[in-house]
Parts: sequence; structure tokens; C-alpha cells
Amino acid sequence: MTQETVLTNARLVFPTEVVLGTVVLRNGKISDVSEGVVSITNAIDCAGDYLSPGLIELHTDNLERHMSPRPKIDWPHRAAIIAHDRELAGTGITTVFDAIRVGSITSNTRKRYGKYARRMADEILEMRDCNALKISHHIHLRAEICSETLIEELDEFGPDDKVGIVSLMDHTPGQRQFRDLKKFEDYVCGKNGLSREGFPEYTEFLYALQERLGETHEQAAVGAAARYGATLASHDDTTVEQVRTSKNHGVSIAEFPTTREAATACRSTGIATIMGSPNLVRGGSHSGNVAASELAEEGTLDILSSDYVPASLLQGALKLSDIWGDLARAMATVTAAPARHVGLDDRGDIAVGKRGDLVRFSAIGTAPLIKSVWSQGERVS
Repeated sequence: MTQETVLTNARLVFPTEVVLGTVVLRNGKISDVSEGVVSITNAIDCAGDYLSPGLIELHTDNLERHMSPRPKIDWPHRAAIIAHDRELAGTGITTVFDAIRVGSITSNTRKRYGKYARRMADEILEMRDCNALKISHHIHLRAEICSETLIEELDEFGPDDKVGIVSLMDHTPGQRQFRDLKKFEDYVCGKNGLSREGFPEYTEFLYALQERLGETHEQAAVGAAARYGATLASHDDTTVEQVRTSKNHGVSIAEFPTTREAATACRSTGIATIMGSPNLVRGGSHSGNVAASELAEEGTLDILSSDYVPASLLQGALKLSDIWGDLARAMATVTAAPARHVGLDDRGDIAVGKRGDLVRFSAIGTAPLIKSVWSQGERVS
């Protein structure tokens, strides 16, 4: 049976312009796009609201928040996946790369965390295949370089898993995201329950671990991404030299560069930069690193990620629109640009033949008011 939805009198957000027009969804795809307003029985009058492609999220910790709503609490995974899926749908996100950690620490008595990636990926893929999820889910493996079990966990995945992104994560204290040791102490003691007295011993353990396994783990993660056919991303590049290393590894996306110098180097080497929309909405980084607004003003911000606040993605795009004076360009950072940089050519634009992923919204200042969300032509929020 043909399923058709006609959306008219909407301000259509294309990658380079916004035009009043009409979109027809048929059998899960966009079947027609035209300028102007049509009078058709059963057409939905969008009353001049914006209609954009569904938002695309490349890096989010939101699933982990549902899995572990409190320290040492392991929530039933299928329930966590469903709650995460529904929350994202309600914020306009129709494609997500679920970030799952690979690489664990099991021998340290102060702070340890076990492996879960293979089991979690299996559950996501199982629920996706049985149509239990409202939006499009993909796997993003966060390869923790400073860990003990990275290689064996990477070996549990292969090309058949269709891993979309592998990111190189090195959270060794004193560098990258946590150059400020006091910020790192507040993070691991405040969020993860490590005692302040045990902090110095834990950092020494991490330094030794990185010295012993860091280079081997980095090479293993780069090789795994190639084996999976995944996009390779760096994380928290801070120096020009780190960006050069990322480029040599084949990195095409830099997640959250921490300095202006690193972001500028990414731009000059052809690496796309992702910045966190919470950073943009809050007006700065919670870790004391470069503000996303600075990179936006300098033209070195390419993609936004909601990171740890799903609702911030659309809000961040509206903040960018204020900075740039260009809504179409701003919305492209959460639609067309992320789709292009991970090879998803079937979405990210309002065009005939693309997936029927759309978000209808208006705004109160820079606060988005989402009216409706469609995923493959089906209304999901």
C-alpha cells in the first residue's frame, strides 16, 4: 500500500538556502520537492514552520547515560536502548552513531571498568533488525588507547558488523581533553566515585599503561577501522603535531579539537572538525578547552555533535545561525555535513530519492520548538 504524506507551506531548509515550499513523502522516501504552497486534500499545512532534513548525530554519550543512570548501576540494556532511541527522536535526531567504548581496565583496584561493547552492539543490531527502533542506528566504537583490553575487544568485531566510525580516544591525564589535572581529578572523583586520596596512584597507573601500550593500541585501532571499512576519527587533538599524526593515520574527522591551533591545522589538512553543541549553547567548554563559538567565528567548525545533551543539537545549530547570520549553513552542520563525512549519501538533504527523514520546527529565540519528526516517512515524534 502506498503511504503518502504531503507537507506544504513550510520553509524548506536546503544546504545553501531556505525556500517556502512543499515536500511529498511516499513509501519512506522524498518523492517530490517544489517551491510554493499547494492545496491538496489531506496535505499538512506547516504554517510557515521550518522543515529540515532529520538531524544526524555522529558522537553521543547518551546511550551510556541510559545504561548507567547512576554510578555502578547497570540498567537493563534493551530498555536503555529504547529510551535512548525515543529521546533522540523527540529532539529531531533521525540518524545516530551510538558511541560504545572498546578497551577496559580490569586490574586496577582503585578504579576499574569491564568490557561491554560486543554485547551492547549485538543488542542494538538485534533491536534494529526487528524494527523495534524509531530512528536509524549505527555503531561507533570509541577505542580507549589508555586501557588494558583494547586489542582483544576490537578483535570481536569485523566487516559484517558494519561499524560506521572508530574514534581514537586517549584519556591519559595531562594531555588532550584533560591537560588540566585538576579538571581530570574533578571528573573521575566527582562522576566516577574515585577517592581524592586515591587519585595520585590512579594517575600514575594510567601514565604507566599509556607508556607500555599506547602506541600498540593506537596502531591496532587504526588497523581495525580499515578492516571494518569504518570512518576513522581522532578525539581531542590539541597540538599541530597531533593533527599531523591523525592525518597520517587516515583520520578524516576530528572530534572536539581542544585548541584553535589544532582546529586550524585540521582545516589546512582537510580534516573535518566536530564540536560539541553543549559547548556552543553554554558559551564554553566544561573542560576549559577552546570555545566552539571561537571556531565558528574563525570558520573552522564543520559539524556539531550533541555529545551529552541530545536536545542541544538543534539548539546549537540555531546558535550558529545567529553567529553566521545564515540558517542554511548552520543547519548543514547537523544534516548535510555529517552525512557527507561518513558516506551516508541517502540522507542529509531535502531532495527527491533521499530518505524521508524530516524535522518540522519553529524557534523562540535560539530555543527550538519541535512540532513533528519523520523517519523514513513515518512520524516518530
